[in-house]
Amino acid sequence: MRKPTFQASTQLLTLGLSLTARGKNMTVKGEAWDLTPLVPSTKIDKLQALMEQHVKTAEDFATKYKGKVRTMDAKAVQTFLEEYQDNALKREGAFMFARLSYAANSLDPEAKKVADIARRMNMKIRQAQAFIVIELTQLVASKPELIEDPILAEYKHALEITKRKAPFVLSDLEERLFIQKDRYGIDSWAQLQNDWLATRTYEIEVEGEKKIIPFGEIIGLYEHPNRDVRKAAKDIVWTGLSQDEILWASALRAIAGDHLETTKHRKWPSPRTQSLIDNDVDPETIDALMMSVQDHVTLYQRYLGIKAKIMGLPKLGEWDVVAPLPNMPERKFSWKEARQIAIDTYNGFDPELAQIVASMFDNKRIDGVVRKGKGSGAWFSDWLSEKSGFIFLSYNGRLGEVFTLVHENGHAVHSVLMSKAQQPLNTEIGMCIAEVGSIFGELLLVDKLIAEAKTKEEKLEVLAKVLDEFGMSVFQVSARYFFEVDLYDAIERGEYLDGETISKYWVKGRDMMYGDAIEWLPNSKWEWTFKVHYYLPRFRFYNYPYVFANLFVFALYRLYKEQGKEFVPKLKRILAAGSTHSPRELATELGFDIATTEFWALGMKQAEEFINELESLTK
Repeated sequence: MRKPTFQASTQLLTLGLSLTARGKNMTVKGEAWDLTPLVPSTKIDKLQALMEQHVKTAEDFATKYKGKVRTMDAKAVQTFLEEYQDNALKREGAFMFARLSYAANSLDPEAKKVADIARRMNMKIRQAQAFIVIELTQLVASKPELIEDPILAEYKHALEITKRKAPFVLSDLEERLFIQKDRYGIDSWAQLQNDWLATRTYEIEVEGEKKIIPFGEIIGLYEHPNRDVRKAAKDIVWTGLSQDEILWASALRAIAGDHLETTKHRKWPSPRTQSLIDNDVDPETIDALMMSVQDHVTLYQRYLGIKAKIMGLPKLGEWDVVAPLPNMPERKFSWKEARQIAIDTYNGFDPELAQIVASMFDNKRIDGVVRKGKGSGAWFSDWLSEKSGFIFLSYNGRLGEVFTLVHENGHAVHSVLMSKAQQPLNTEIGMCIAEVGSIFGELLLVDKLIAEAKTKEEKLEVLAKVLDEFGMSVFQVSARYFFEVDLYDAIERGEYLDGETISKYWVKGRDMMYGDAIEWLPNSKWEWTFKVHYYLPRFRFYNYPYVFANLFVFALYRLYKEQGKEFVPKLKRILAAGSTHSPRELATELGFDIATTEFWALGMKQAEEFINELESLTK
């Protein structure tokens, strides 16, 4: 997962500013990152003074330009954008330090204070800069010829997106009021959801030992080799989440309701509109994508049936869906091993990419430590001013976490290539393309592990892993998309979204994908409660980009297998392009039309080949 930090911290175009050896006794603990290069001092008073200075810079910028942008010529726009980018890069480090410190340990009092200061300073910056997108949209709407002006060639597509937003931008006062109400509204709900999960602990017995462990650690047990442990972990988490259903339902109801009201106020054609613009895609493409998923649900159900057979079960339980196959050699990977695997994986494709990955480890840009108070999930944040970034994950030494490490380093590769090639404003890539480098990296890891496998069992393990990830990322995530569609439809019909009603729609979307291929725990209907994507402020319909990216990359991977090294510069061009081209334009350059179900079927075909290979090994 990539958190688009430049987009989140500057928002020229979106009007938002957010802090977003093997063996049982082997030590696998991941290393902690070093955030000190981000700021000249980590003392709270110094950080506050620095952020206040950034607020003043933003306010001075507004005083200098407010009321003038809508009448600028091309040269003036260029000067304006360059100054804006320079200011944004200068403040990047302080706000990133606050956000990353808090994510790594939300229980740290100093991290809490710094994060709160940053949120307050961010609101002031957002308010000061609310005029930018308003006046730019007015400018490109009245002078569309500026988009084609050679002086602004580097910003052409950014201005095209700005023009696309023009009909939905409000007055300066209204935009400021939206920013104010968000701070104590959807922003607070999102913070509460993160804080609540980060402080949850669970009691579970593992291998005869009772443990009390945090959320980030217990979900790692979903891939434990012992089936009873997996089932117990799921049941304990679902039960705990169900006990807080009023909290979760209240948060989600408020965020979804807020988005629908915003949709009406801004006159977006649908609740999807903001997401489509932010991801630089069109409705026809996403409709074709989701139709292709619905057409291929039996493919995924077929894989689940094969996995059940391999595991000697009549049907998989939900606790088996991402479980390791039985009778596999227990493999744990030390942090040192995982580091080398990640570097070697990218080196097999292109040495430049391997150098980028190595620098992430060498410069301590990765936080792999499991700790109480640490947020859930795994993600990458760009540090554009240094053409680098930071990786966040909880590393327990399992094969799945090696895949995660390779995945997040794919984001690093993507970020470095585009930040070297593009202006900062051209790094605001939508999530559909943001996942391309990372998922492609996972497939490179699959190639490497299968080539190095010494036994049939090791090949089975890797194929099952990639298919588990594909199934979850394409089909389970599609269920989340349809769930979100149903939520907004329900609100429009006047339904009250209490916990049980929300769970009903969660189960409906889930069953659309899985059919009767899975046995579910009764409390699994509460799974929606901890999916952070539903709580992120100003970021609705977060899920379909993962479906898009997975199928897009699986299609690219087929091309790579056909073309070999000839394909390497093509992928690097896609990654280096940043946001200078839409996903549809990038695909067109490769000869594909992504607005057709035929294109998405190419990705499904690659998944089918993996399934066939897995099945052949079981005969």
